[in-house]
Amino acid sequence: MIDSLDVSYGDMWGSHEGPTHPDPIPSALASRRHAAGMSYAVLLSSRERPLAMVERWPRGMWRVYLFDDAFRRAQMIDFKPYGTGMLLAHRNTRLTEGDQETTAVEVLSCPAPEFGDWQVFAPFLAQQGHEPAPTVVLNDVSVDEGAGPLRPTCVERLFVPGPRDTPDGPATLELGDAGAVRITSGQLVVSDPGWVTEPRTVAVPPGEYPVTLSLLRGTHEMRVAAAKVTFLDAPPRTWEMVLRPDEDPALLGEGEFYGVGVDTGTVAFMDATRTVDEEGLDEEVFVPLSFVDRPSVELPGTDGEPNLIALSAGWGDGSYPVWIGRTEDGKAGCVVVDFRLYPTDQEMTAPGGTGPSPA
Repeated sequence: MIDSLDVSYGDMWGSHEGPTHPDPIPSALASRRHAAGMSYAVLLSSRERPLAMVERWPRGMWRVYLFDDAFRRAQMIDFKPYGTGMLLAHRNTRLTEGDQETTAVEVLSCPAPEFGDWQVFAPFLAQQGHEPAPTVVLNDVSVDEGAGPLRPTCVERLFVPGPRDTPDGPATLELGDAGAVRITSGQLVVSDPGWVTEPRTVAVPPGEYPVTLSLLRGTHEMRVAAAKVTFLDAPPRTWEMVLRPDEDPALLGEGEFYGVGVDTGTVAFMDATRTVDEEGLDEEVFVPLSFVDRPSVELPGTDGEPNLIALSAGWGDGSYPVWIGRTEDGKAGCVVVDFRLYPTDQEMTAPGGTGPSPA
């Protein structure tokens, strides 16, 4: 009889692949994500044996994987909201090796759980031949809170020329001039030029601002390690993550960040009013940036439109942190995109490692 369950938490994506969390998170973070309506996964175990993986999906949906004696996912039950405060199974799938079979759905229901009320799923363990006790005690065995989101450590060092020791061997950091981006609307946009939707924006006075590249030159290649737009000559005293209005750092796990998403291997700085001709990107941006020692390209504005400066993004596609450096009086002094070609101490030890790996 199962009278207690060990509870741990993890990111939902990837939680369907095996009996453990590929990316464990602390219970406090899972609780904050629950309150924000975000997804996460809950592993229920007994004596180090996985029994169920519970996934919290958007719109009040839940999925429960049940494990067999060989720690394989043998059954998948999908729940949807039903009535007031209840869940009703609408799909019950038997999982077999390399196949799956949807069986007739029994009348399976349970209360919709508040965070931590995982006892409501204990009765479904009987589907795999287990006998849960009338009262099941839960033991939190989740990971510790850790250091929190990615911190802006050593951002200034990204723009100090000189030798570097990298995971790929010795290299030299050089600075490059990518021109100046013209801002007319008071909003700088940082985005993939081929996917300018919900970009990261920074409020700055209208003007023309220099764009500096941090170039890491190794034995066989050169890559852009970081890019900076400078608004003021004063050095930054503090750094903060550039956030959208709907983003909350408290919902990030250890070493995680909100960043600029890259799908074309390219990042661009531009004014918020600048439009992008996607059909011309291949000829005007992607092909020029494919040449050796061509890390950036400028697209001049037409008919009074501001220009656009595009640059190669580190190892390519991925997500990269964008930091705003504030001067002593709190003004925006610069914006930096860090492509994380070489790690900080936190990135070396945090889940997710040092960012995108070379293809």
